[in-house]
Amino acid sequence: MLTSGLHSPNYLQCALVLADPARAERLGQALATALEQTAKIRPDLVMSPALGGVVIGHEVARALGVPFLFTERDANRVMTLRRGFSLQPGQKVYVVEDVITTGGSTREVVSVAEEAGAEVLAAGSIVDRSGGKADVGAPRVALWELAVETYPTEFCPQCDQGLPVVKPGSRGEAVRT
Repeated sequence: MLTSGLHSPNYLQCALVLADPARAERLGQALATALEQTAKIRPDLVMSPALGGVVIGHEVARALGVPFLFTERDANRVMTLRRGFSLQPGQKVYVVEDVITTGGSTREVVSVAEEAGAEVLAAGSIVDRSGGKADVGAPRVALWELAVETYPTEFCPQCDQGLPVVKPGSRGEAVRT
């Protein structure tokens, strides 16, 4: 089960590659370059959703020499800035995530930035699982784009076969349906 709630026979765990600081740094530099080529403007800061986007977002910000902020869900599961983080109207922002499937978390971060009056110049990810179809509300880039099958729960072939559903992402460990 993906963070989006969709089911898929495949899962990408970027945390494993980002656990190596040298690889994380290289990916951050590559994504920073791709974002600058897309946006044509350097940001004032980089934002990411916690938890998956924190390491790569930090590395992109470091490569660009700008501050890094992250959003997280409050008690009502609403994406928000906490921990004393704030945005100023007119600040230019890149939004960075590890993996995009539906683009939901990235869209939420874009909304947080725009509601504060910031301008989201571009969004980027290490992996785009949507095959380029996800709309995140900003121009976007990915270092690796692929189309991975996803299914609503009620149409999942693995569930139809009685296979267990595992949720390895940041919002849960394992479930059985």
